[in-house]
Amino acid sequence: MLYYLFEYLENQYQLPGASLFGFLSFRAALAIILSLLISTIFGKKIITILKRKQVGETIRDLGLEGQSEKAGTPTMGGLIVILATIAPVVLVSKLDNIYIILLLITTLWMGTIGFVDDYIKKFKNDKEGLKGKFKIIGQLGLGLVVGLTLFFHSEVTIKEKIPTEFLQQTVANTQGVSVQFYPESKSTKTTIPFFKGNEFDYADLITWIHPNLESYAWLVFVLVVIFIITAVSNGANLTDGIDGLAAGTSAIIVLTLGIFAWVSGNIIFSDYLNIMYIPRVEEITIFIAAFVGALIGFLWYNTYPAQVFMGDTGSLTIGGIIAVIAIAVRKEWLIPLLCGIFLMENLSVVLQVSYFKYTKKKFGEGRRIFKMSPLHHHYQKLGYHESKIVTRFWIVGILLAILTIVTLKIR
Repeated sequence: MLYYLFEYLENQYQLPGASLFGFLSFRAALAIILSLLISTIFGKKIITILKRKQVGETIRDLGLEGQSEKAGTPTMGGLIVILATIAPVVLVSKLDNIYIILLLITTLWMGTIGFVDDYIKKFKNDKEGLKGKFKIIGQLGLGLVVGLTLFFHSEVTIKEKIPTEFLQQTVANTQGVSVQFYPESKSTKTTIPFFKGNEFDYADLITWIHPNLESYAWLVFVLVVIFIITAVSNGANLTDGIDGLAAGTSAIIVLTLGIFAWVSGNIIFSDYLNIMYIPRVEEITIFIAAFVGALIGFLWYNTYPAQVFMGDTGSLTIGGIIAVIAIAVRKEWLIPLLCGIFLMENLSVVLQVSYFKYTKKKFGEGRRIFKMSPLHHHYQKLGYHESKIVTRFWIVGILLAILTIVTLKIR
């Protein structure tokens, strides 16, 4: 809203300083400052309200050190992240940008699912919360909305380089060197490491059968989107098990995606780095700046010993946002590496449950690979303090983020 206000003031009255809102970097900086202030100032008030409403965490006895002290700590803290993200985005972003619209829908959609789950747990005295099938239905619904919008919306396009002999337009970069691009076009291409040109077209998954099947590529794309949103949101949910782990890890992931969004939406930098140019996607940088600020502000209260837990309200929302951003900037095939912490947490649960069932069927007694799953609890059982586990997971997350960026240059 402020963007449109100052744009009007600049156009009509040439108000000094109003033109600053035309710069992406200024609006991103403003977004992160606002989100930090909102999450730290209003975060305390939200925690107080949650305590008054007795929205305390019920802790099962899992035999973990320091576990009993967490009983009664307010949950539903994801409301802090949601509020501190949405408010700056509404204030300083271009609200007619399709990517911003999708991310706002994702935030509210997944936030509602998580809130209902936490509400049932705390106020309906049902420890299971929202039934798993309803969570899956919600994730499927969001996947359909996101997938169909990204596939069919006219403003979701890319610009591809063309050989010099087929020039259709020329854009001069700062060095005065010509960069040649086709006009904007709809495409199901995405980024994938280790392939020639680091690109892959979803349509290729069915056109090898017959070229006429290209019109059905949307089915493949939507299924992929649904799978990614479901997997990443559940991965973030499993990672939210000890103080500061999910929020800190997610901040690292989102910051990396912010770099991708910024360079992918800049025709000069995308050409220089030889990555896919996606018009209008740079606006996601504003959302990411606000989201990172909200996560860091939430960490103010969530670091050990936590004053508040994010609950499913936060973890499902965080996972959904990360998935949609990655898909929007066409870097979703980098998720297994970038979101390696989420992947390890997911796999540890799958392996633990599968091996237990297999050994119980074969030997009559279930056996375990890990002392406990998800993976962070395994290290707790080994005697590591949770703050040490969190810090080391953050370090691994930073390493994975660096490797993710490096893969773009490996062809």
